[in-house]
Amino acid sequence: MVDSAPPSPSDALASRSNDGHLPALSVVIPTFNRRERLARVLEALSRQECELPFEVIVVSDGSTDGTDDFLRGLDTSLDLHAHFQPNSGPAAARNRGVAAARSDLVLFIDDDVVPAPNLVRAHLDVRGRVDPGTVVIGPMRDPADHRMTSWVAWEQEMLAKQYEAMEAGQWRATARQFYTGNASLPVEVIRRAGGFDTGFTRAEDIELAFRLHDLGAGFEYAPDATGWHYAERSYESWCGAAYAYGRNDVRFGRDLDRPQIFALIAWTFGRRNLLLKVVALITVHSALLGRAERRLFELLVVPHPAASRRRLVRYALSAVYAERYYRGLTDELGSSRRARQVLRTPLDA
Repeated sequence: MVDSAPPSPSDALASRSNDGHLPALSVVIPTFNRRERLARVLEALSRQECELPFEVIVVSDGSTDGTDDFLRGLDTSLDLHAHFQPNSGPAAARNRGVAAARSDLVLFIDDDVVPAPNLVRAHLDVRGRVDPGTVVIGPMRDPADHRMTSWVAWEQEMLAKQYEAMEAGQWRATARQFYTGNASLPVEVIRRAGGFDTGFTRAEDIELAFRLHDLGAGFEYAPDATGWHYAERSYESWCGAAYAYGRNDVRFGRDLDRPQIFALIAWTFGRRNLLLKVVALITVHSALLGRAERRLFELLVVPHPAASRRRLVRYALSAVYAERYYRGLTDELGSSRRARQVLRTPLDA
């Protein structure tokens, strides 16, 4: 089914279909110019080992690479519904998908996350054991057949450490692990939270997760709900994300009145190794010096480092990420003095 007419703003998160044949789950996939990756995701969804019916809602967010024609002409066994809109960002695309969902449950999957055959069933199985309002989060693991650039591999390694900690019982999932590449929750919970904030172009999922937490939603990690993450982004995009996360953390703490975010920033800074602390302090002190140190570390950053240099490249990438993050934080705060104050915020603030 193809729908080209956008829903009215007043009904964006409330419009529901009730035809008596509702699916058990609505899979929502926002996409932008990833036609080949999207095709692989849809093929994997068509082979899910799930007895219950589910629908798939794809929202093309202004794609220009033939994605729209591909969706219009696709012959598939899936209960597939395609929607098209001008490029408005992932938050708007996910809101559009939620508005179109016929199920009471939504499973968000990114267009570069290929679901393992049991992903949908694993989400539903876990949902049957937890409170109905719980957000269930599945892992986005590294595929064996995908070669990543060094910066993407670094990002995936940081993600894997979070999964390992949760699987080892060191800590439970929180709002900070709400990555919409692989997560399910009730439509009603999203509606009560107000949906994704389209003012955020990055970390819009984490921002929503904070509001979900405020409403009393719990977060549950489902290690068996595996998605294979065919991650791919340019070096410039990776650096831009780190900078945006620094700015957004300030916005979360200041504009959304969440002082605990500043306490978490300070706590995390305190746990950094000496190299990253020095990088952060130099960056906070001077944008010019921070840029110089970043350029120095960038000499070690190569797309596919040799095994003998891999550890050194990881350290360099950690330093580059730290420079970009703390520069974003400082720029959003508006001064080095304020940034230094944030880094000293006590954890019980």
